[in-house]
Amino acid sequence: MRYQSEFLKNVYIAPHFNLLLTKINVMKRITLAVLLLALCSWTAFAGGYQVRLQGQKQTGMGLVGSPLNFGASSIFFNPGGLSFMKNKFSISAGVSPILGNVLFEKAQTPDQFQTDNPVSTPFSLYFAFKIGDHITLGIGAYTPFGSTTKWQTANDNGASWAGRYLIQEISFSAIFIQPTIAYKFLDKFSIGAGLIYAIGNVDLQKALPYNDNSTAKLEGSTSNIGYNIGFSFVPNEKWSLGIDYRSEIIMKIEGGDAAFKVPQSLSTKISSANKFDAELPLPANLDIGVAFQATEKWLIALEFNYVFWSVYKSLDFSFEENSDLLNSENPREYSNSLIIRAGAQYSVNDKLDIRFGGYYDPTPTNEQYFTPETVSLNTVAWTAGLSYRPIEMLSIDISFAQLHGLKSEKSYTPDNFSGTYKTVTNLPGIGVSFNF
Repeated sequence: MRYQSEFLKNVYIAPHFNLLLTKINVMKRITLAVLLLALCSWTAFAGGYQVRLQGQKQTGMGLVGSPLNFGASSIFFNPGGLSFMKNKFSISAGVSPILGNVLFEKAQTPDQFQTDNPVSTPFSLYFAFKIGDHITLGIGAYTPFGSTTKWQTANDNGASWAGRYLIQEISFSAIFIQPTIAYKFLDKFSIGAGLIYAIGNVDLQKALPYNDNSTAKLEGSTSNIGYNIGFSFVPNEKWSLGIDYRSEIIMKIEGGDAAFKVPQSLSTKISSANKFDAELPLPANLDIGVAFQATEKWLIALEFNYVFWSVYKSLDFSFEENSDLLNSENPREYSNSLIIRAGAQYSVNDKLDIRFGGYYDPTPTNEQYFTPETVSLNTVAWTAGLSYRPIEMLSIDISFAQLHGLKSEKSYTPDNFSGTYKTVTNLPGIGVSFNF
């Protein structure tokens, strides 16, 4: 799961403007600043982390989902699993606050900085019901992408945030709405599919290297359509196999608002307001998992999550004003990644289940284009959770995950910005499920 991160724009400001340069050089620097500003906003969405907190029970088991049948939450994890619901109706809802910070040590200096992020709250809401023995319908609303990154303006020693011309603050969110249908045949097989309507928006801000009040801000919103298709095979009471494919979605910003505050002397070079268009592909996901009911009380699951990040080759965007100077293509060159997940559930009694799990998530980022608004490191995570059923139809579900981004030295070569990053993210979650 990545949280910085899939559709949002990334904004970069060239950090070493020299106001004594000629007007031509100043204009070139202005162009680069605007282009990099737009770039930053996109990267925060695509290369941060993908939010997979779409079910508290699955989160407790290492975020394994495709082979499991936990009711309506299969709408996200594997629509094919809906047909194996034990009840006619299933409703579930949950929220998972994200509490995460990044520590950065600037290369060749003693300076350390960290983020001061507000709490983000991804949510999920699902409803599913059976029509006869073979058909199940459902609808879900969930947030697979969304976060807020806010770097402190200065460190404990009073030094200004070293990456303020790359990113100061960015918030983004995406809501997916997915009507779904599943069909079971031969009592052991089921296929399901859902149409995804994706809605997203972004709001970000950077400093400009002219004076203390110079800033750049981008805002935009967009929507598009994708799909989610899954297959489930349950040969007997002990084994289940799941395969799920969530499609790539192209998120396009058209007519986004760009606002700039600059000294009066530069007002003829940088318009206070501009419009821009940009687009970014949100990567497809392929999940393959298997679950085994080892004993009456123990359920064990394993899953491989393949993320098609290589679709993110570059960012192409255009501006309404000065398009001949500002239109640009910016390489990102992400790589596909394979996430390995494992989890287990132990049924204590008829009222209580406990869960635990973990996974390893390698970064998809390119070593030459690593930016501080998208701190996506090789990540090791552990998870835990429980469900308590005070009555038969109601389940109170609690989960917790902790992600450790392994300390690593990274660089953004276009701006010669480098340093060492380390992240820790805590993800508590709570939800309720009704099955009747």
